[in-house]
Amino acid sequence: MRKIGIIVVVALCGFWPVSTVLATSLEEAKAKGLVGEKANGYLGVVTPSGQDVQVLVNDVNKKRRQAYDEIAKRNKTPLDAVEALAGEKAIQNTHPGNYVEGPGGWVKK
Repeated sequence: MRKIGIIVVVALCGFWPVSTVLATSLEEAKAKGLVGEKANGYLGVVTPSGQDVQVLVNDVNKKRRQAYDEIAKRNKTPLDAVEALAGEKAIQNTHPGNYVEGPGGWVKK
């Protein structure tokens, strides 16, 4: 499982900043409280604010899913295990003041 964790972190670093524009938009959306990290390894919409935020979330989640799939196949590990570990790491790396999804809903870290 530790090997998977290292691979997930490396993979996330490689695809999260898809482009400078997208990375900036994602960071801005997080800072504004529009999107947050979920325990399942994907982004979620915290405050609906228009189509552009949903498009951003869908785009990032699609890329994450592709990376998680590759990691799961390469390591012969269930996809949900990779997603859970990625979610744990994403929540740990979330900046204070940004949102994460907890058992009761969205909370500021």
